[in-house]
Amino acid sequence: MAEPAGLTRTSLLNDPKMRGYASQALLVLVLLALFLFAGRNAFVNMTARGIPLGLGFWDQTAGFDINQKLIPYTPQSTYGRAFWVGLWNTALVGALGIVLATPLGFAVGIARLSRNWILAKAAMVYVEIMRNTPLLLQLLFWYNAVLKNLPSPRQSISLGGFVFLNDRGLYLPNPQFGEGAQWILVALVLAVAAAFGFWYRARQRQAMTGAQAPVALVSLALCLGAPALAYILAGRPIAFDLARLTRFNLTGGLQLYPEFAALVFGLVTYTAGFIAEIVRAGVLAVPKGQSEAAAALGLSRRATLRLVIVPQAMRLITPPLTSQYLNIVKNSSLAVAIGYPDLVLIFAGTVLDQTHAAVQVMAITMGVYLTISLVVSLALNLYGARNALQER
Repeated sequence: MAEPAGLTRTSLLNDPKMRGYASQALLVLVLLALFLFAGRNAFVNMTARGIPLGLGFWDQTAGFDINQKLIPYTPQSTYGRAFWVGLWNTALVGALGIVLATPLGFAVGIARLSRNWILAKAAMVYVEIMRNTPLLLQLLFWYNAVLKNLPSPRQSISLGGFVFLNDRGLYLPNPQFGEGAQWILVALVLAVAAAFGFWYRARQRQAMTGAQAPVALVSLALCLGAPALAYILAGRPIAFDLARLTRFNLTGGLQLYPEFAALVFGLVTYTAGFIAEIVRAGVLAVPKGQSEAAAALGLSRRATLRLVIVPQAMRLITPPLTSQYLNIVKNSSLAVAIGYPDLVLIFAGTVLDQTHAAVQVMAITMGVYLTISLVVSLALNLYGARNALQER
């Protein structure tokens, strides 16, 4: 005889899957209620205190100056313009930090595995010092103990009469672009494209025949020779404004302020210590048989490292390397301690103090760092996925 339907069907309340859906829905409702309560509370308090609720301050005159800027800015510019100045300054530090910390970290990591005892121990000391002292302390060291003790402008350290270094910063030749300078950029872009094409063809040829091509030498010749030829053919459209010593200071040239230099030096040397350990661990994780097989084929130790070990280690190095790249961007916010005008100092500092729009300013600042971090993570995740796909 057939059993009653109520005995053969599981009740919705006893279904683990439905209970899971119900608990998740309840959690979403609780979080939404908390969010609405916090928003209403903030709205009431901001209204009572006369704090701006929107972004009306964005187009108001800032009224303050910024010493280092990559885009035009004056005290008569708006708060929105000040935001972009801070964003570009932060992006500059982050990009330079990643570009400089990567080769330094790789070099120190490989040096830790060197058979040269002095080199390996020196690399170990560097790593231990960098990893076990606070970044803020290192920034203050570079700024106060090193850069601030440089000579005054009148006693500037001169490098060939073109570059000057003193306690007010580093003065470099400032390029002035004339008519026809765009052709130099076009030549550079074409040279990079040609170098990439040569590298791709050389890689295919090596996979088929085993013959290696001088990719680095050819790429260097293309990237230097093509712009130089365009510079000559265009009538030398680039002139350089050199720094000149006046009565009390240097004028002209391109000035890099001590705050910028201290921040870049600190971020690069600090992060390179962590990258070095990541590289060392990745290299050691490659099976020893790979090195033995390369040696049996007659490859030198240097060629084995470059062609066999490091390419395989990159699959292990890339995920933790992503975290270090993100740390460079986020740690750049410590620039506020030495006065470098990054996004935090300009927007979350000066603009916040003048407008009192705390919620809007902090939300925008956090959104910027979140966006940068997600973009960097996506780029490296795509690179890691590509390597994994090739390995399969």
